[in-house]
Amino acid sequence: MNLQTKFIKNLVAFRKQDKISQEKLAELSGLHQTYISDIERGVRNPSLKTIEKIAKALDVEAYKLLK
Repeated sequence: MNLQTKFIKNLVAFRKQDKISQEKLAELSGLHQTYISDIERGVRNPSLKTIEKIAKALDVEAYKLLK
């Protein structure tokens, strides 16, 4: 499994665990909902800054999204 696939799997798992919609995650992270959707579909690759924003919104350490 490559790093992008791991990231997507973990992102979706943490988001669903917290019962957060893509729209709510976008609001919490300051990103656009379509960008979150694109990330989860593997269409876009987030920067490290974006990964940090998403991790903060999910209240997890950023490395856990990549683990």
